[in-house]
Amino acid sequence: MPKVIYDCDPGHDDAVALLLAWGTPSIELLAVTTVAGNQTLEKVTTNARALARVAGMSGVPFAAGADRPLVGAQLIPEEIHGDSGLDGPQLPEPGVELDQRHAVNLIADIVRENAPGEVTLVPTGALTNIALFARMYPELVERVAGVTLMGGGHHTGNMTPAAEFNILADPEAARIVFEADWPVTMVGLDVTHQVLAVPERLQQLQAVGTDVAQFVAELIEFFGQAYMKERRYPGPPMHDPLAMAAVADPSIVRTVAADVYVETQGDYARGQTIVDFRTTWDHGEPAELGVRDAVEGAPRHRVAMDVDREKFWALLVQALEHIGDTNFATP
Repeated sequence: MPKVIYDCDPGHDDAVALLLAWGTPSIELLAVTTVAGNQTLEKVTTNARALARVAGMSGVPFAAGADRPLVGAQLIPEEIHGDSGLDGPQLPEPGVELDQRHAVNLIADIVRENAPGEVTLVPTGALTNIALFARMYPELVERVAGVTLMGGGHHTGNMTPAAEFNILADPEAARIVFEADWPVTMVGLDVTHQVLAVPERLQQLQAVGTDVAQFVAELIEFFGQAYMKERRYPGPPMHDPLAMAAVADPSIVRTVAADVYVETQGDYARGQTIVDFRTTWDHGEPAELGVRDAVEGAPRHRVAMDVDREKFWALLVQALEHIGDTNFATP
């Protein structure tokens, strides 16, 4: 059972990923940390705490982290996630108190408390918190089982022709994360654009028949309207939930081993993830996410290439069924 620290910036797809993590018995959710990304740190942290009430969460610490990227000003995609970061259905009041530790210190404490190789970090926003952890606690990096992140892509961007949002939001942090001595699995646009929440998928979620499932459907509906207006997609990509699903069930995505580099400069290429397929090390053997390659000199990164859509949607439906009704709207 993967032990997961979820680092996020809710965000519509972050919200779905959080609910998927909480509702999936094969994941042990150790903590939720927030980072400035889809909106300001204050807003995304409030959103995360409200989602805890939606999901009926308890016993999981929530902590706020970095309120800006390592370099430069924050990039906010308000046209996608709205002024609150979670525009759409009305959010309930926050359901948990914030842990007083900074997110980076909370991550360090949890990694230290668990055995080496037990904790997986799943960041689905800017990588600022994860980079700060790697720099502030280098002695703990090797204790982390791996980092499975949503970000990047090997053939396209979404904020620029080259760069995906989470990487462009803090390229310097992303570079630190990919260069650290831990396994990184990149679940990028190449696969998340294969999992669109088209109307028939929304109907699958609504058919669960719970208040939480209806909330998720309304979230995705707003998200989809923004994607249709801005990018003419028939449904919004399930970016962040796919990264979480890849940890819950590695068979949902097919990955190959390849070195990944992050461009931090340039007028057109800043934030690009450059995947070196010359170093691809893939013999077709099943590979669990987060396991280091045993062959010396083999790439430490894995790049998601394909996705089993039916398995993904089945996992999300099962998670919502497992959560059930939480009556979160009841005062």
